[in-house]
Amino acid sequence: MQIERVRQLDSSDPDESGMYDYHYEYDIYRFTEGPISFIARSYTDKPDEAHFLSIETDGSRRLLVDADLKHPLFNVAKSHLRSEGKTDLHWLSGRGDGYEPVPSGQQHGA
Repeated sequence: MQIERVRQLDSSDPDESGMYDYHYEYDIYRFTEGPISFIARSYTDKPDEAHFLSIETDGSRRLLVDADLKHPLFNVAKSHLRSEGKTDLHWLSGRGDGYEPVPSGQQHGA
């Protein structure tokens, strides 16, 4: 399995007084095994949170579905994020509710 973490910065240009309209700093995680990757994001100003954004299979990206939360690689990704202190885990379900908590039965299992 490969774990990749890349720091990203997304911000507006500073105005005349040096202030930003928006400024986000976050890490993008990619957990890969074979043809499958889970993608997660964690904002630096909320170090105990991480959000699973999508899954890639053979380079094709899609939103997660409930069955993905039972995939062995998802469990490894959760464990890794928890080892970095990210105890508040969510996933983007695409059901219109935005981010949903990783179910407690899934969040603490290996």
